[in-house]
Amino acid sequence: MTGLVLGIDIGGTGSRVALAALDASAGRLTDVGADSDTVPDSDKDCIATLGTLTGPGVSIGADGSNAPQLIRRLVSAAREAWPEHLDSVRGIGIGATGIASLSTDIGELARSFAAEAKAETAVAIDAVTAHLGALDGRGGAVTVLGTGAIAIAHPGPDSQGLLLPTWTRVDGWGHLFGDRGGGAWLGRCALEVALKCHDGVDVRGARLLDAATQRFGDPETWPAQFYTRDDRAGLLAEFAVDLANLVRAGDPAAAELLATAGREAARSAIAAGRSAFPTDRSEILGIRHGGDAPLRVALTGGLRQAGEALIDEFRVEAMRLSAEASVVEPAGDPLRGALTLASHAADGRVRPQPGVLWM
Repeated sequence: MTGLVLGIDIGGTGSRVALAALDASAGRLTDVGADSDTVPDSDKDCIATLGTLTGPGVSIGADGSNAPQLIRRLVSAAREAWPEHLDSVRGIGIGATGIASLSTDIGELARSFAAEAKAETAVAIDAVTAHLGALDGRGGAVTVLGTGAIAIAHPGPDSQGLLLPTWTRVDGWGHLFGDRGGGAWLGRCALEVALKCHDGVDVRGARLLDAATQRFGDPETWPAQFYTRDDRAGLLAEFAVDLANLVRAGDPAAAELLATAGREAARSAIAAGRSAFPTDRSEILGIRHGGDAPLRVALTGGLRQAGEALIDEFRVEAMRLSAEASVVEPAGDPLRGALTLASHAADGRVRPQPGVLWM
């Protein structure tokens, strides 16, 4: 065991920090204090045995993200909770939504955290830590569906174990221009279908119209509710919850919308993979990595909970676009990915990339 790492995950609705141990012989994260005779192998990498601390979500205003303040609060909370361990932390991995909106230099921010904590520190957009968590640090493409949507791909560690600056992202353009398949996108599409029913254009959205009216009131009031609010993406994503309930109740219009979201997510993942795994073959979507290994593709994020229709369509569309794609279940969450990033930082095995990852 060569030391400890700290992982920090900062999202729009909450934040978390966890502590884990580095096992040099295994080349992987282990659990501080875990009994290896009683903890199943499948669970050992998922337990933050010193506990996981939680905090508020990030907010973004005219001056950018308040992620730096949240990071400091979480590190301070960790120091108070685990005072006997924090001096042994060798690496810190941070994934934060909205971090790229900072007006200050994020590289300087990462270096200041490293100096304060006396530990190598890597700060990344939240899609990076979602990727590292979902694919357990290996290469592949991941689409993250939450309120927004972004796909990101990376070939994985090179022969020396380095995470090189070759991250490729697709979408993540926000609810006005993109975020295809995300919660806000899905909510907006559902309201469009509901309004078509309201206007007598297409009656198939009747149950969506009923659900939307229950949540938002008379459709005549919707423009004023949405167009004047700076949190409309979250408001739209709330309706995705109602849509998921209608899918479970058997509404075909809602089910088709959810399936469409799955297909959009798959298209983004394959497009990201295509860029990260270049090929000179004419079948450019037949992507391989590591000899005969297929391209690993995963869907992660809170919207996965919307139902099997989303996940099934993601799988079907990904395999339709690339016969060599292997759709896998997420191995872990973004907090797990932050710990993985921390382990790479601790051993000097990660390189910065503008707009994506800073050190």
